[in-house]
Amino acid sequence: MKQKVVTIGEVLMRLTVPDYKRLFQTVNFDVTFGGSEANVGVSLAHFGLDSTHITALPDHNLGERVERFLKLNGVSDEGIVRKEGRLGVYYLETGAMQRPSRIVYDRFDSTFVHLKEDEVNWEVVFKDASWFHYSGITPAISQNAADITLRALKEAKKRGVTTSGDINYRRNLWQYGKQPLDIMPGLVELTDVVIGGRVDLENCLGIQDEDWQANCDKVLKKYPHIKAFSKTVRNAMTASRNELSGLLYTDGKLYTSKNYDMKNIVDRIGGGDAFMAGLIYGFLNLDPQETVEFGVAASVLKHSTIGDVNLSSKEEVEELVKGDNVGRLLR
Repeated sequence: MKQKVVTIGEVLMRLTVPDYKRLFQTVNFDVTFGGSEANVGVSLAHFGLDSTHITALPDHNLGERVERFLKLNGVSDEGIVRKEGRLGVYYLETGAMQRPSRIVYDRFDSTFVHLKEDEVNWEVVFKDASWFHYSGITPAISQNAADITLRALKEAKKRGVTTSGDINYRRNLWQYGKQPLDIMPGLVELTDVVIGGRVDLENCLGIQDEDWQANCDKVLKKYPHIKAFSKTVRNAMTASRNELSGLLYTDGKLYTSKNYDMKNIVDRIGGGDAFMAGLIYGFLNLDPQETVEFGVAASVLKHSTIGDVNLSSKEEVEELVKGDNVGRLLR
C-alpha cells in the first residue's frame, strides 16, 4: 500500500508578470496555481505517495480549473469542498539581479476562509493516512481556518497519524483579531515535527535565543513530544543567485546538508514547500542525514522550475543528492 499524506490550506491563483517586467509595465500575466500546503502535497505526489489536500474552492469554472490542476498533479479530490465564494489571487513580480521579487496579495474573504469543520469528510480524508501537514499561513488568515487546522490535527492524532507544521510567521496575514501566540501553541501541542527558524519560534511560540539549536532545546522543554526540528539556511547574494543548505535536529543530534550554489534561479516561489515535502518523504523512508539531504535537493530542483510546485520525481532528487547527471543532457 502506498504511503498517504494529507495537507490542508488555501489554493491561490498566481498571476506572474512575464519577462521580468514590473507590475506597472505589464499588459498580461502568466497563470498558474499554488499554496504552501498544496505545493507540499503536489511534490509528494510526484515522489510517488498518495496525496490528499483539504481545501475549499469556488463552485464555478475557476474552481473547476484549480481542482483539475491538483488532480493533474496527482492530488486526490477527497478533501476538496466546493461552495460559493471567490478564489484568492496573488500577483508576482519576478526579481532579477539586485532587484528583489515582489508579491501583492488579493485573498481577502476567499472561499477557503469560510470552510467549516463539518464540511470535511474526516473519515474519508484520513483513511490509511501516514502523515498530516499544515503551515502557519493557514491559521493566520481567519478564525475558521485556525479552527479547522486544529480539528484536522486532532483527527490526525486520534488515528495515530504523524503530524508536521511549517510554522512560518507572516506578520501581514494576522488581521482577524488574533495573534500567533493566541493560536500557534495549541497547534504545536499536537505537532510531531516543527519547521521554523528563530523568527518563527519567537513569534509563534514566544521562545527566543540567538542560536537556533538552543531555541529548539527551549521549545522541547515546553513541548517534549516534538520529535524533530528543521529549517533551511539561505544566503541570497542576488535575486538570481542564492546558496541553500538545510538543518535537521532530532534525538539531540544536529544534521547539516551539503550547501548548493544556485547561480541562475528560475523561480524561488515554493522552495520551502519543496524542502518540506522532501523532509516528509525522508522521515517516512530515510535516515536523518539522508532526510535533510533529500529535502534540500528537492528544494534546489524546485528553483529550476517555473510555478509554485516542484515537479521533480523522487529519482531526480536522488540523482542530485548523489551528484549524478547534474546539468547533463539526458537521453
